[in-house]
Amino acid sequence: MKVKIALSMGLLVMILVAARPGLAHHSFSLFDMTKDVAYKGIVLEYKWVNPHVHMILQVDADSGDPSTAGTWDIEGASTNIMARQGWTRASFKAGEKVTVVAHPLKDGSKGASMFYVILPDGQRLYQDIARPKADQQ
Repeated sequence: MKVKIALSMGLLVMILVAARPGLAHHSFSLFDMTKDVAYKGIVLEYKWVNPHVHMILQVDADSGDPSTAGTWDIEGASTNIMARQGWTRASFKAGEKVTVVAHPLKDGSKGASMFYVILPDGQRLYQDIARPKADQQ
């Protein structure tokens, strides 16, 4: 009986230890979710991969806000979530000009959490169901 209890407790501990990284994965605490920053630039790379889509964006100093100049890693949602919003693995190609509205990293490094992308024709692609109040209809 004591052996069964010990094995059960050991199994429970292993399950909890294994689940811990999964619980922490979806934290947005690294990003300043109160700021929406527009990054106007050229897509260097578009990675349609799980667990998160990534867009590598080159922003030139003359693109508006000089503080956004540089190469940025913009993190999107999972491919599943983004596909439900109309995104595909072919949504962007290297060399395309876009504006990405995103929440910057709190530490000031060149990374951000994607909110939406504005295409040259003005169309917006949202990475999630969240929309700015002006776009909710």
